[in-house]
Amino acid sequence: MARPRGAAPADTRPAGVAADRERTPPTRYRRRLADRDGALAWLFLAPAVVYILALVGLPFVLAVAFAFSDVTGGDPSFDWAGLRNFERVFGDPVFWRALRNTLVFTAVSMFFIVLFGKVLANVLIAEFRGRWLVRFLVLLPWTTPVALSTITWLWMLDSVFSPIDWVLREIGLIQTNMFYLGRPTLAMASVIGVHVWRLVPLAAVIMMAGLLSIPKDVQEQALVDGAGYWRRMVEITIPLTAPVIAISALFGAIFTFTDMTVVYVLTRGGPTNETQVLASWAFFRGIEGSDVGQGAAIALFLFPLLLAAAIAILRAVRRMEVS
Repeated sequence: MARPRGAAPADTRPAGVAADRERTPPTRYRRRLADRDGALAWLFLAPAVVYILALVGLPFVLAVAFAFSDVTGGDPSFDWAGLRNFERVFGDPVFWRALRNTLVFTAVSMFFIVLFGKVLANVLIAEFRGRWLVRFLVLLPWTTPVALSTITWLWMLDSVFSPIDWVLREIGLIQTNMFYLGRPTLAMASVIGVHVWRLVPLAAVIMMAGLLSIPKDVQEQALVDGAGYWRRMVEITIPLTAPVIAISALFGAIFTFTDMTVVYVLTRGGPTNETQVLASWAFFRGIEGSDVGQGAAIALFLFPLLLAAAIAILRAVRRMEVS
């Protein structure tokens, strides 16, 4: 049957074909979106940005605001206090002791963390039976909740029932208990020792990844040339893994600067504030002491220290990569 003049031709295609053509524009749009690297980059970064702003940016802004206020646990109203909190902090002898302890705690801990982490990484990449079990046991201190593992050390360092003292007495090295957490020097050494014990596995895993990335032909060529263990270590292993070592040191420094759990569980800053660090003193003043403004002012001193350490380490890493 002839169609009227001027009428549009009827669509004689199957219904499925027509539906596919109707769905074609959205499909093309999705393909164009999937090919846009810039849009995908922001899409994938958005959750991380929101997470950082919510859990890091907002608390940091609140800490800065509280540091210039008179907010307390009993009076949460915000009143401008100017530099009064900082003047009180500078006049507090415990703050200067905590600052000194923080620097000593971080420097000594980082030295041993990097040293023992490098030694342990060399052990973990060696070929021997049960290597997987050893790697599992090495990671236990890092995977165990910090409060739980520190409570275990609190028992091991007990002034009366310490098994470490019992062993030392049995082999004749000491005559009486050492009182690890009751003497200033031993208390600081104990805190540093427990913190190093916790972070060495993380440093070892990071350095192990760097050691495994060294080309095998370089090591084999050095062996063929007759280079010994220490010469390979100094001239090949350390230079090639120096950026990885620096990154592990950066992570260790961040964790050490901001950690207060070990100090809080073992000594609570004692004896007589000899093991107090900035993070723990800010907690005691701001939370337990209910002086939120002064606690925030103390905590703010962690930021420039961390920023300076991070910039110094990242610049060192960049120089290593360029050279």
